[in-house]
Amino acid sequence: MAEKLTIAEAAARLEPADTLGIPLGTGQPAALLQALGVRDDWEHLSVYGALLLVGTELFNHPNVHYLSGFFGPIERGLRDAGANISFAPADFRRFAPLLEEQRPRVMVTAAATPDSGGWCSLSLHAGGTATEMKRAAADPSRVLIVEVTPHLPHTAGIAPDYPHALHIDEIDVLVESEAKPFPLVDPPPGEAERAIAENARAYIEDGDTLQTGIGAIPNTIASLLAEGDGGDYGIHSEMFTTGLMELQRAGKVTNRKGQFDGVSVATFAAGTEQLYEWLDGNRDVAFLPVEIVNSPDVIGQNREMVTINGAMAIDIHGQVIADTIAGVQYSGIGGHEDFVSGPALSLEAKALLCMPSTVTVAEELRSRIVPWFGHGAVITTPRHQVDVIVTEYGTAELQGKTVHQRGEALAAIAHPDFRDELLDAAERASGGRAPFPTEESS
Repeated sequence: MAEKLTIAEAAARLEPADTLGIPLGTGQPAALLQALGVRDDWEHLSVYGALLLVGTELFNHPNVHYLSGFFGPIERGLRDAGANISFAPADFRRFAPLLEEQRPRVMVTAAATPDSGGWCSLSLHAGGTATEMKRAAADPSRVLIVEVTPHLPHTAGIAPDYPHALHIDEIDVLVESEAKPFPLVDPPPGEAERAIAENARAYIEDGDTLQTGIGAIPNTIASLLAEGDGGDYGIHSEMFTTGLMELQRAGKVTNRKGQFDGVSVATFAAGTEQLYEWLDGNRDVAFLPVEIVNSPDVIGQNREMVTINGAMAIDIHGQVIADTIAGVQYSGIGGHEDFVSGPALSLEAKALLCMPSTVTVAEELRSRIVPWFGHGAVITTPRHQVDVIVTEYGTAELQGKTVHQRGEALAAIAHPDFRDELLDAAERASGGRAPFPTEESS
C-alpha cells in the first residue's frame, strides 16, 4: 500500500545527490516539481525528462542538471538564461530504453485519483515512462512517487497488455494536489495556414486513418473534416488534440483501422479544458505506450494511413529540418520520422509535411524551401523518408522522384520570388550531381 505523504514530505524523499525521471509534458506532477524547486540543498541532482510544462525553480539551481529529449518554451528559456540543461537527440519511442539505461532512483508522475479498485489512471500521458515506473516500484532501492489530482481525467488503455494505470499497491509514495492540466490553445489560422489546410485536405479520403501533430494547420484540417461530408475515419496519433476531439464529436470517426478497432489510439493528449473534460471516463480513446503508437511497423498496418505534421525547412534533396533553427535546438524529434516513414510501407498511405513557404527574419522574407542547406544544418528527417510537402501554393509529391524532379516540384509550391533559384539548382542536380555550383559544373 502506498505511503501517503504531503507534497513537502514527498519532495524530501529525494537525496541532495540523486537521479530523477519525469514524464513528458502533461504527465508531469506540477505540485511536486514546484516543491522540489523550493529546496536549496542540491549537491548533484540529475533529471531526465522532456517538454516541460511546469514552472518551477528546480532547474535554475546550479547543481541540478536537466537532460531533455524535447525542448519547449520553458527549456528554451532555461537554456538562454544559462541553466544547466542539455538536449539528447532521440525519437520519442526511444525514450523508454534510454530511461531504462539511465535508471533514475526516483520516478515520478501525475495521475488521476484512485478509483474504487485502487487504480490510478495515468490520464493524459502513457509515453515512455510507464515501464520504468513499474521497475522503480518493484525495486526496494528505488522510489515511485505519484501525484494524484481530481482535475486530471480518468482515461484507459487496452487491457490486459496496456492497462494505462498504476495500482496503489504498486506505488511507494502517494501525494494529493489540486494541480490542473496545462491548457494548450492553438492560435487561430492565418490566410496561409488555411490555404495549406485546404491543400492537405485533398489527400484525405473517407475511411483513412489519421495522425495529426500540434498547431493551427493540423487543427484546421481536423475542423475541415469535421464540417465536411466525409467520414469513417480512424485515429492513430502520437498526440490527441482538441481538433481530433472535434472530429470525433462530429461523428466522423468509426475507427475501423484494422488494428485497435473501435478506439482512437494516442500516447499523450494536450489541448483545451474542454478536451480534458471530454476525455474523462471516455473509453473511445485508448492511451498506449509510445513504443507501440510510434512504431513505424504498427503505423503502417493501419488502414490507409495519412499523417499530417509540420516542418521548418526543406532542400531540393528532400531533407527536412523540423526541430532546429540555424543549428540551435528549438523543439525535438518526437515522432516526426516515425510518422513519415510508417506510411511509406503502403502505397495507399500518405505522409504530409505542411509548412508556410516563407518566414520573415529581421524584416527579410526568406524561403523555407531552399536549394541546399548550409553548414551546421541539423536534419530531422532524411530525404529517403519524405513523401508529400504542402504549402499555401500547392503540394509536391517527392516519393520516387529524382533530385532534379524534386527540385522542380518544390519550386512550383515555393514563393514566386524564390522559384528561379530552385529551378537552377534542380537543373544542376540532374543525373545525381550537386545542386550547388562546383568546379565541374562551372
